Amino acid sequence: MHDQSIGGIDLQYYELCKRKLWLYRKGINMEEESDYVLQGKVLHERSYPRLLDKERLIDDAFAIDAIDGEYVREVKLSSKMSNADKMQMLFYLYQLSLRGIYKKGLISYTKERRTEEIELTESNQKQIISAIGGVYEIINLPTAPPVKKFPYCKSCAYYEFCYSREDD
Repeated sequence: MHDQSIGGIDLQYYELCKRKLWLYRKGINMEEESDYVLQGKVLHERSYPRLLDKERLIDDAFAIDAIDGEYVREVKLSSKMSNADKMQMLFYLYQLSLRGIYKKGLISYTKERRTEEIELTESNQKQIISAIGGVYEIINLPTAPPVKKFPYCKSCAYYEFCYSREDD
């Protein structure tokens, strides 16, 4: 049994970068100074102005952006991290299904003006269960995973933390 709960952002970070997940879960918060994170917060606050069911906290365990009929909704700036966004949404759909609530997911990408529908299938349910186990493995590591270079590292809030010793 795990002694700490995880949320959708943990699954998103797990998919993006194991080191980022570990740093975030250890309370090393670099995100308050990130322009990308600020953009996301503003987008989130302005999304779904007509929906009454926004920012729903489920069992004090995790929060979802909005519920719109049969859909759980998330809004993102762009689809550059679509796999990570999908993992976050699948986590929400899986957690809701454990509570007997069956929904589909919609992720809206504002820059591309498109929306992707996500459905919890048996196959991706196995994927999310495996990823949840992976999240617990990472956050229980005694030290941070090594730096792994990704194309999106320069836009990460933890970039300076990870690369402060490199001559880049």
